[in-house]
Amino acid sequence: MRIPRGFTTVFPYIFAEEAAAYLDFLRDGLGGEIIDVHSAPDGRVANAQIRFDDMTLMVSEATATMPPTYGTYYRYVADADAAMARAVAAGGVEMMKVANMPYGDRQGGMRDPRGNIWWLSQHLENADYYGGPSEPVT
Repeated sequence: MRIPRGFTTVFPYIFAEEAAAYLDFLRDGLGGEIIDVHSAPDGRVANAQIRFDDMTLMVSEATATMPPTYGTYYRYVADADAAMARAVAAGGVEMMKVANMPYGDRQGGMRDPRGNIWWLSQHLENADYYGGPSEPVT
């Protein structure tokens, strides 16, 4: 089996209305890096890839045959408070204030401009809820 660099065997794929503007939110509000955008002849986003550290997300323009999709995503960040402020400043709506959770994450919930829910979570250094201490991501 072959998998393109930066992809995993399963990864999210979102169909969004105004996909180009949504890509801007994912970049500006959630810190993603737009890797590639393929446009349809009419200029709409046919397919785009945006990377978040070690995960790639795919985005395409929603159509009548491929309506908008919605999901819930859990994003680990270095600073949950700063990530929430950045997301809200870019157009996200805070659903749950950032707070320390009993499972070792400091997290808050946010709904993005297209209706997806994002949990912005910072794993606390000494927490071992998931079976051991956390490891730094490189």
